[in-house]
This record gives sequence, structure tokens and C-alpha cells, in this order.
Amino acid sequence: MERSRLANVAGILSVAVAQPEITPHAVADNAYQHARAIAAAAARLVVFPELSLTGYELDADPIGPDDPRLDPITDACVEAGAVALVGAPVRSGQGTHIAMIRVDARTRDVVYHKQMLGGGEPRRFSPGPGPVAINVDGWRVGVGICKDTGSPLHIAATARLGIDLYVAGLVHLPEELAEQDARGFVLARTCESYVAFAGFAGATGDVFSRTAGNSTIWSPDGTLLGRAGDRPGDLVSANLEPSP
Repeated sequence: MERSRLANVAGILSVAVAQPEITPHAVADNAYQHARAIAAAAARLVVFPELSLTGYELDADPIGPDDPRLDPITDACVEAGAVALVGAPVRSGQGTHIAMIRVDARTRDVVYHKQMLGGGEPRRFSPGPGPVAINVDGWRVGVGICKDTGSPLHIAATARLGIDLYVAGLVHLPEELAEQDARGFVLARTCESYVAFAGFAGATGDVFSRTAGNSTIWSPDGTLLGRAGDRPGDLVSANLEPSP
């Protein structure tokens, strides 16, 4: 795999993984909680869990990036100079997807559709077309969502993009924390990149009466750089040095 040349000239990137307190289906209230997390993180890139705007509610209505209920997130990004990646159900010409929406001072765009669906998800959602890398201040950032992080096909395809950082939003049970950690280590070593997982904390839909939280950031060699607790409202951040 050829390493990205962009990271060689990019500066330090401050990254936070946040696990806000989420109310099922309450998009406007949840957007406010996202805005609070962005302000508290004081980071350039803030990553949120899977379906963070609605909770892991598989019957939640799709959200468009132009939805005015997301305005508080934009306002917080403007104030903090931040880029946020928030989780939401969205609709495209190919169906309804579990997605990540990028929010910053200038844009609100759907940047990634989850590829690997599990549990009850295929009854409602369609898989995305493939891996992506977005640009944040010259850093190539690969994006995944939950089950993607355990797929060798997804990991290998993302590694071939020459990323500098891999980020993902998750919803895991507490007893799945060891698997969450193993996936983060494998991703870091395979992609030769930093890894940042934003894990859901608190009760949410489907089987998730409890969730793991423990949002985590790893270095490219798999060293733990920071970990949040298991409570809603926790977050952790790190300043990432560009690769030599």
C-alpha cells in the first residue's frame, strides 16, 4: 500500500470521538447534544456514533443534510472551527442507508453509506457502494460504520485508498468491547493509520438496552491514545501527528 503524500505536508490534526446523550427519534434535541459535544471537544474533527441523530432506531425517518434541525450543529462547527461526522438514516436514489453526514462551516453532505449490514438492518436499509476517503486539512480520512470495521473486504479496500486516519461510528453491546478493541488494532495495523471509534453510550433501540461506549483513538501501530468511559456525554480527543 502506498502511503498518502498529503499527510507528509499536513499539520497536526486534533480529533475527538464523542458519545452524546441521545433521545430516540428526537432529531432536534439530539442535534443540540451534538452541538454541545462539539463545543466541549475543542477539536478540528469530531466523530459521532452510528445513527447518532436518531438513536439506533431502525424505523427512524430519513434525514436530509439540509434539514433545518441540524442548524445547531452547523452553528457549533462555525464557532469551534470544526468538522463533524454525524450518524443518520438517509435516502438516495438507491434506497435508504445508514450514513455519515459531514457538517462544517461551508457544507452539509452525506459522505458515506454503510456497506456491511447486520441484524435487522437489511430489512430497512440498502448497503453503500464502497469505501471512501474524505479530505480534512490535507489528511485522507477513511470512514466506516460499525459492522464495516470487522469486514476484511472493507478494511482492505479502505487501506488501498492510502488513508492517514480511519474513523467510524459504532453501536456495540458492553460484552462486545473486546471485539471493538481488536477491530481498532487490526484497522490501525492494516491501514497503517490512526483509528478513531465513536461508540454509542446509553440505551437505544433494537437489542441495545445497554451499549459499550468506550470511544477510543489508536495510533498507526495500535497503541491506545485515549479512551472515553461508558457514560453518555463522555468524549476523548487526541492531537494526531502527520506520518513522516
